[in-house]
Amino acid sequence: MAKKRLSLMKAVLGGMIVFGALPPVAYWSWDHAYAAADSAAYVSTSGMAEKLTGAMNNRRETITFVYKGNTSKLKSQIQSAIDQAMGSDPYLYYIIDSYAFSYRGSSSSANVTVQVEYRETLQQTAYVNKQVKAILKEIILPGMNSHQKVKVIHDWVVQHLQYDNTYSKYTAYEGLQSGSAVCQGYTLLTYKLLAGAGIPNKIVEGKARPEGGKTESHAWNLVQLEGRWYHLDTTWDDPAAQGAEGEISTAYYMRTDSQIRRDHSWTKSYPAASVSYAQTLSELVSRGGQGVSVYKNLQEVLDYRLYEEDQIVSSAAGLKMLAKQAAASGQQSLLFRYRGSEKSLKSDLQELYNIGLNNISYNSSAFDNTGDFKVYVTWK
Repeated sequence: MAKKRLSLMKAVLGGMIVFGALPPVAYWSWDHAYAAADSAAYVSTSGMAEKLTGAMNNRRETITFVYKGNTSKLKSQIQSAIDQAMGSDPYLYYIIDSYAFSYRGSSSSANVTVQVEYRETLQQTAYVNKQVKAILKEIILPGMNSHQKVKVIHDWVVQHLQYDNTYSKYTAYEGLQSGSAVCQGYTLLTYKLLAGAGIPNKIVEGKARPEGGKTESHAWNLVQLEGRWYHLDTTWDDPAAQGAEGEISTAYYMRTDSQIRRDHSWTKSYPAASVSYAQTLSELVSRGGQGVSVYKNLQEVLDYRLYEEDQIVSSAAGLKMLAKQAAASGQQSLLFRYRGSEKSLKSDLQELYNIGLNNISYNSSAFDNTGDFKVYVTWK
């Protein structure tokens, strides 16, 4: 009888997300040969879980012990103990490649063997921890608050990792060593950096669907700031993945459930992310105090002015006025929120040629769930 536990592999290739399957978890029954058990005997699921947690944290590949008690439900008890051990640490859970267990004995006692394969060795995890400390020391400046810490961690990850198009690098260690990883590596490294900076966060396991692509397995982070939760997807904010190498995308930065559900989904239970980060920053600015300049800067960097109704463009005249102001100040690009149909947007953009702008190009995307467009236009 065999079991499987699904894992996460994501690849971005030509705008398509490609995923691989996860490792098998095998179970062998009474007659399978077993390694000699250690002298300790366990009488409960919690005791076995504690034993397994310690061994897994030390990257033990063969874990043996004796179970004393009624063995009629031992199979499910061992499985529950393994689940508890793996669930004790999200990082541990996602670096376990596969496991298998066997037991042999009588109705009142059994010798149990659990075999575990890891994607990351104990020495490699130690390297990750050391590098995380060094990175945080470099990017976290004295006086930074939690909001600033999340932003610099996000930016560091998307700037220093590239997507692994070989689909073979799943860990934070591989990401740090080679500069490349799939979504699981992005998420694990982000998890470690946030945790190291004192920012509570979880790993979300779900699916994602790029525009025009298929829905595939994916992973990202869920971050808590001041009691509120937000989705953070460093993989999908990767500059190269967004087609703008060198730039830092924030399209998947601190999103609510409703915002990220446009192309992400999940089936497990996670804390609700119900308040927009734009609203949170607006509230913090309204409170005043020494941190106001920090929150205003974040609003500017994240283009949250687009949430203000007076920033909405809905006509060619309004668009030309903004473009003239931008061009007069030496700019060759403009970001704005547009209200209208895609057809009217294209028509209004054509009007920019009439004010002397040339080589006009643009890209647009849905602006949250407002029905408006977020438009970025460039010219020469």
